[in-house]
Amino acid sequence: MSTIALVRRPGPGLDSGLVENIEKVHVDLDAAREQWEGYVAALKDHGWSVVEVEAADDCPDAVFVEDSVVMFRNVAVLTRPGADERKPEIEGTRRALEELGCSINAIKAPGTLDGGDVLKVGDTVYVGRGGRTNAEGVAQLRSILTPLGARVVAVPVTQVLHLKTAVTALPDGTVIGYPDFVDEPGIFGRFTAVPEPHGTAVVCLSETDLLISASAPRTAQMLRERGYRVTEVAISEFEKLEGCPTCLSVRVRCLV
Repeated sequence: MSTIALVRRPGPGLDSGLVENIEKVHVDLDAAREQWEGYVAALKDHGWSVVEVEAADDCPDAVFVEDSVVMFRNVAVLTRPGADERKPEIEGTRRALEELGCSINAIKAPGTLDGGDVLKVGDTVYVGRGGRTNAEGVAQLRSILTPLGARVVAVPVTQVLHLKTAVTALPDGTVIGYPDFVDEPGIFGRFTAVPEPHGTAVVCLSETDLLISASAPRTAQMLRERGYRVTEVAISEFEKLEGCPTCLSVRVRCLV
């Protein structure tokens, strides 16, 4: 079993990426590319093998590769993005997963599902039901994952773009989130508030190591006080597009 991170380089049209819940501001492409390189380096430094998904330069948001697929164990579920502009991103992800030998399923019309709306905590799979993911997408994901032992729980998302803009989970299963972004924190059982909007999204690199945005230093310190080793990465250019650390990679565990 290998630990692999799928990533996709920011394309030339990044500044034209979609923004729905924050004010649109200019994205510095050169700075974004430098930040992306730093993010990828952090993954490699923690022992992850990085696989680049082929470019999709006609899709400004393609760098947010997490939205194109949901992984559960070694099973991949290709998504069907809620924004039509993003639907062409899927094929490159499909080809990368086929080369890795993953079992592949797919969400089909009229379902829509963005990977950023899916949070896995053990065998529970929380799915944000909001602007990009519809009820049919949730139902299809449930029908695919339930036979694999998953429990799929729909979660309302009304304050932010994706569920994982509002919450992610620590290795011990504790869900963390920024209270103003979370519709119903009681759904998650163990919920801990973080002090900063950009502190909601952590990438679990191991049982002890976390990756977090450099825009959330107080949250990083809070997590260190809980005994985690925390690496901070600058991703401010991607945050201008409602992105976060989880958006920029897909962590894959499959036989290669």
